[in-house]
Amino acid sequence: MSKPININRRGLMLVLSSPSGAGKTTLARQLLADDEAIAMSVSVTTRAARPGEVEGEDYIFVDRTEYDRRVDANEFLEHAQVFDHFYGTPTAAVYGSLEDGMDVLFDIDWQGTQQLQENAPNDLVKVFILPPSNTELERRLRSRAQDSEDVVKSRMSQAATEISHWPEYDYIIINEDVADSLQQLKAILAAERLRRARQTGLSEFVTGNF
Repeated sequence: MSKPININRRGLMLVLSSPSGAGKTTLARQLLADDEAIAMSVSVTTRAARPGEVEGEDYIFVDRTEYDRRVDANEFLEHAQVFDHFYGTPTAAVYGSLEDGMDVLFDIDWQGTQQLQENAPNDLVKVFILPPSNTELERRLRSRAQDSEDVVKSRMSQAATEISHWPEYDYIIINEDVADSLQQLKAILAAERLRRARQTGLSEFVTGNF
């Protein structure tokens, strides 16, 4: 049996964005479980670790002074304040993964995506997850039974703003059925991995075989 052809490639940055309740976290978890060639981006944060969170796996936990130092040193691909805490994506770790041929998954909003677009446009693949309807989005938020009525109303209010940014993304998935949406997401990832510019070993392969 012949060996499978393995051509070196540069990894990509796969961004998933959506309004809360559209299902992007579920899709992200399933994609990570099914595909060993993609890993979740590990953000730096100023918030305290929650029970069960592991340093370096869930987040990199720092104080505000260290966070500000990293911002001033331009060590983040993107960074933002979310409520009372600050978050940032470390440039060196992400680029190291890409150079090793590992894809990196980002679960971030449209503002973070815009920063990534400015800083790393050639490595970026942007996917926006839409709910089937506003009514279904509200039903999903309420069915989670983990948010108060005020929080649900706030999330629904924010959803309109978030959804308005869908034209800024490369791909749109309407998440009516998780299994179907996951297959669509995997198809996007497979196609983007085959882009000629990302297959850095193609020249060597062609020269050595033809």
